Amino acid sequence: MLISIVLWLLAGLLAAIVLVVLALMLATWRIAAKAERRVPACGKFVEIDGNRIHYVEEGEGKPIVFVHGLGAQLHHFRHTLFGRFGSGYRLIALDRPGSGYSVRARGATGRLPEQADILRRFIEELRLERPLIVGHSLGGAIALALAAGHPTAISGIALLSPLTHLEARIRERFDLLYVPWPLLRRVLAHTVAVPLSLRYARPTLRFIFAPQAVPADYMVAGGGWLGLRPSHYFATSTDVVAVERDLGEIERRYRDIAMPAGILFGTDDRVIVEAVHGEPMLDRIGGLDFERVEGLGHMPQFLEPERVMAFIERVAARAFADAK
Repeated sequence: MLISIVLWLLAGLLAAIVLVVLALMLATWRIAAKAERRVPACGKFVEIDGNRIHYVEEGEGKPIVFVHGLGAQLHHFRHTLFGRFGSGYRLIALDRPGSGYSVRARGATGRLPEQADILRRFIEELRLERPLIVGHSLGGAIALALAAGHPTAISGIALLSPLTHLEARIRERFDLLYVPWPLLRRVLAHTVAVPLSLRYARPTLRFIFAPQAVPADYMVAGGGWLGLRPSHYFATSTDVVAVERDLGEIERRYRDIAMPAGILFGTDDRVIVEAVHGEPMLDRIGGLDFERVEGLGHMPQFLEPERVMAFIERVAARAFADAK
């Protein structure tokens, strides 16, 4: 009798767990479907070594390629900077593999050299002649990896609030994304991760944009909804796990970077600290154009777009002059 009761209780518990999991999967599907209705794909696609890359472009002239940061997508540049530049530039923003509407190749690791090589192949596929690379946050680390590993592919780098050094506290700030086991990462992506991300979206965004306010149109025009999908969570977690495998080695190659380079950093960045990731670069890259902005947070392209555009054009002038 006792055994029967225990078996019934276990069966009931298992059924309850299954129901909870199914409810979370359904909630995830609904949130993701809503995200894709709110922010549909808006660009072109190109296949790069098994990666399906989504990108947008505008204008004609000297090429500038924009690489977004962790958990972001191409709207971080399309919405904030496209339309502000004058003539003479071809602006291209892409969703990094796994982010936005880009699909990461099966078996891809997300490691920095891998992402840099995909970016190099993207440049080749679009037949861009030594573009300037603009990288924000993690995109800055990828731009640095490209500059160190494939210097002849690009003319220069302009970095916004870049991740430049291996730092334990960075992982601590994103500990909920640090899931080193791919299977668990995928299970979380399709169950609890997306509903929890939606629930805590406001405080998360306040932290990322602090000390400035989150733009009212960020979720749609800025593409924020796209982060609320299983594929995007999986890619973001993969990036968090992968970054520390190579960043230390890339750091040791900064002094080899001889191309025109610039960094713009806010002094009140709470995601990536300027004193750790910004100022030390003055001693690492010769001739670095370093612009420190008092009181600015981690999202300069949203908060100070005119200043960011002027910074990019300043670095571009040097980069394209040297490329002649």
